[in-house]
Amino acid sequence: QVQLVESGGGLVQAGGSLRLSCVASGRTFSAYVMGWFRQTPGKEREFVAAISRTGVTTSYADSVKDRFTISRDNAENTVYLQMNSLKPEDTAVYFCAADRYVSRWRDKSAYDYWGQGTQVTVSS
Repeated sequence: QVQLVESGGGLVQAGGSLRLSCVASGRTFSAYVMGWFRQTPGKEREFVAAISRTGVTTSYADSVKDRFTISRDNAENTVYLQMNSLKPEDTAVYFCAADRYVSRWRDKSAYDYWGQGTQVTVSS
């Protein structure tokens, strides 16, 4: 079992930056693949980024590639999402997710553990 708590959301102007954090409980954080997803009202939750257990390998949605960076600190049980050059279409609730055995990183149904989400609002 792992519990995830996101933070760092807020209101920012277009072109600005935010860094989201997700802290995991438990002593086996390094055993989990970590992902970030986002959701807007009436839409499916969509993949944003994911990172391997060691942090060596990452994957991004095309819509955020070259603007967002996912990273992790296994000593601090934390995964981050650095978001730069934010656009109004990035406005959403952002969720972090974890799973030990996920192979389809972009598939939300492959993750067993989810945080409560943090709101990101980008004004134009």
